[in-house]
Amino acid sequence: MSASGTPTTADELRGAGLRVTAARVALLETVREGDHLGVEAIAAGVRERVGHVSVQAVYEALHALTEAGLVRRIEPAGSPARFEGRVGDNHHHIVCRSCGTVADVDCAVGAAPCLDASDDHGFSIDEAEVIYWGTCPGCSTALSS
Repeated sequence: MSASGTPTTADELRGAGLRVTAARVALLETVREGDHLGVEAIAAGVRERVGHVSVQAVYEALHALTEAGLVRRIEPAGSPARFEGRVGDNHHHIVCRSCGTVADVDCAVGAAPCLDASDDHGFSIDEAEVIYWGTCPGCSTALSS
């Protein structure tokens, strides 16, 4: 626990039942400071913090952190997986069809899961994943020029 009483990254890893390593701490901090990062960008961020780390080790750590609920994996169609540190709030995403930029969009209506299924098929629904598609302002400007 930090002096301010806020859990440290290491505390969060321990609390999730994960072994604390320098690479995992660096990875979680990189994801949280980034913006919907891909694996290569995460690996580069970890290397800047702790030196060498293999891409395989990054994949394994991301899997563990995702399973523990500390990181969220998103997979927009036609795009490699991306990871973010914003978890547990059932937010959605908007993706640019041209450049692939991803941005967060808060829940569309009310409390999670935001949308009521017309037929839940007996499922107990606790999350809805919505991806909006469009063209970002930068690409829209470039297309109209």
